[in-house]
Amino acid sequence: MQFLSQLKTGQYAVISAIEAEESLFHRLSALGFRVGKPLRIIRRANFNGPLHVRLGTTDIILRMTDATRIRVNLN
Repeated sequence: MQFLSQLKTGQYAVISAIEAEESLFHRLSALGFRVGKPLRIIRRANFNGPLHVRLGTTDIILRMTDATRIRVNLN
C-alpha cells in the first residue's frame, strides 16, 4: 500500500483509504474519491506540482498535499 502522490504517470491503482480531516474528506468524496474506486495517473506536473488523475470518465487536478492523504493499492 502506498500514497497516491507516489504513483508514476500511467499507473493504475484502487483507493484503499482516505486519511484526511473531515472537510477535506468531504471535498474528496464530492470529487469522486471513494474507497474501492479505481483510478489512473494521467500526468504529473514538475517540481511537486499537481497530479492529473482520472477516476472513471472524470479527470481531476489534485494538489500534491491532498494526494498524500489518499492510500492506494496498485493494480
